Amino acid sequence: MAATDRASAETVTSTLPARLDRLPWSRWHWRVVAALGVTWILDGLEVTVVGSLGPTLEQDGTLGLTAAEVGWAGSAYVAGAVLGALFFGRLADTLGRKPLFLATLSVYLVATLLTAGTWDFWSFAFCRFLTGFGIGGEYAAINSAIDELIPARVRGLVDLAINGSFWLGAAGGAALSIVLLEPGRFAEDVGWRIAFAFGAVLTVAILLVRRHLPESPRWLMTRGRLAEAEAVVARIEEEVEREHGPREECREAFGLRMRAHVTWGEISTLLVTRYRRRAVLGFVLMGSQAFFYNAIFFTYALVLTSFYGVPASEVGYYIFPFALGNFLGPLLLGRLFDSAGRRTMIAATYGIAGVGLLASGYAFSVDWLDAGTMTWCWSVLFFFASAAASSAYLTVSEIFPLEMRAISISIFYAIGTGLGGFIGPALYGTLIGTGNRDAVFLGYAVAGSLMTGAAAVAAWLGIDAERKPLETVARPLSAAGEKPHS
Repeated sequence: MAATDRASAETVTSTLPARLDRLPWSRWHWRVVAALGVTWILDGLEVTVVGSLGPTLEQDGTLGLTAAEVGWAGSAYVAGAVLGALFFGRLADTLGRKPLFLATLSVYLVATLLTAGTWDFWSFAFCRFLTGFGIGGEYAAINSAIDELIPARVRGLVDLAINGSFWLGAAGGAALSIVLLEPGRFAEDVGWRIAFAFGAVLTVAILLVRRHLPESPRWLMTRGRLAEAEAVVARIEEEVEREHGPREECREAFGLRMRAHVTWGEISTLLVTRYRRRAVLGFVLMGSQAFFYNAIFFTYALVLTSFYGVPASEVGYYIFPFALGNFLGPLLLGRLFDSAGRRTMIAATYGIAGVGLLASGYAFSVDWLDAGTMTWCWSVLFFFASAAASSAYLTVSEIFPLEMRAISISIFYAIGTGLGGFIGPALYGTLIGTGNRDAVFLGYAVAGSLMTGAAAVAAWLGIDAERKPLETVARPLSAAGEKPHS
């Protein structure tokens, strides 16, 4: 029998992890990717809509925000994401992945709909905070579920491609801004509200699809619900076999002992003792990419309108090539993270991104670039930066034990994004508001230096997790033979 039903037994064995990893890629896996990967599309849509609508929201006929207030609204979104990640991440480890990826998407749906009805800076910032709260919770629950359902041999490619789908949302947001902000199409104070309401409509459809996804068998297994886990895997295998034919029986068993829920004390102890090198790696990768991305992209539209005189209604056209480079980077480079290896590719992409931003930032400061050449220059740069940023999420989702996976993602997302993402948009909004190119370049130089430093840390502390089962990369705390921690 693949898994014992005796959940009360002190030690049990199960072949479930190996059976999930040996499955050939199938239509079932595509459904998982489509239903769960939409998180990043929604996030891309939200960030781009706000970035593209920033100049419009500064107009007196809309919300009448200042450039700094647009930046602060971006920071409110990030602050909500940080707190949402911590709140929902802990629940995802306690209650399971499925209840949380349904709850977090529901929070997002309500919040983005409320954003469409805001009337001033404070109401707008509050609703942006709530929207971020839902999206932040999504990151923890979704990254955990994806890693635990996707075969180990393609985990790097799939994770990077899904994270890169943020830019499909970015392109969608850009297209929305072009259509909705075209002069004469809608009233001045209506078009931007429709853009936010559109996100809610998309979310309803995704909720209907997610209802049919199973709970993570790996999570069920560690909670002693072995019969449920066996039933889930059996249904998945049955569906995959109808597509690919039967496979040989898997005999690679995994020893597991039932244990109490992981406490905050145990989590903190593990992070500063056994996993301290991994903790440093996660913090550096998440923090540097968060500052790099949130600082630049939240205020990209303001740079175009303030320094290059691009009309607000045309900003979306400049987002398309930028989004294309960001989407293609993880998609095309993802296979190398499974073949050349995590350590090599993470260090390379972070290093190229950092040096590239320093060079393009200098070119901006001395006015060598116009709006078009700057966009294409950054499209190439962010081809590598997007893969780097995606690899940060991949790293923190696979290098910690299953029982604390979601909260670990949340902690490093919160710390990194809180320091880098919250400060970045407000800082860059203020720098852009000065109208001084040298001041803006100073911000770019800081972000570029952080990325190059992260590349060195990745080369030093990186984990060679490519093509390895999660249970090998980070042995579960409930694995047979593991010693308890206090």
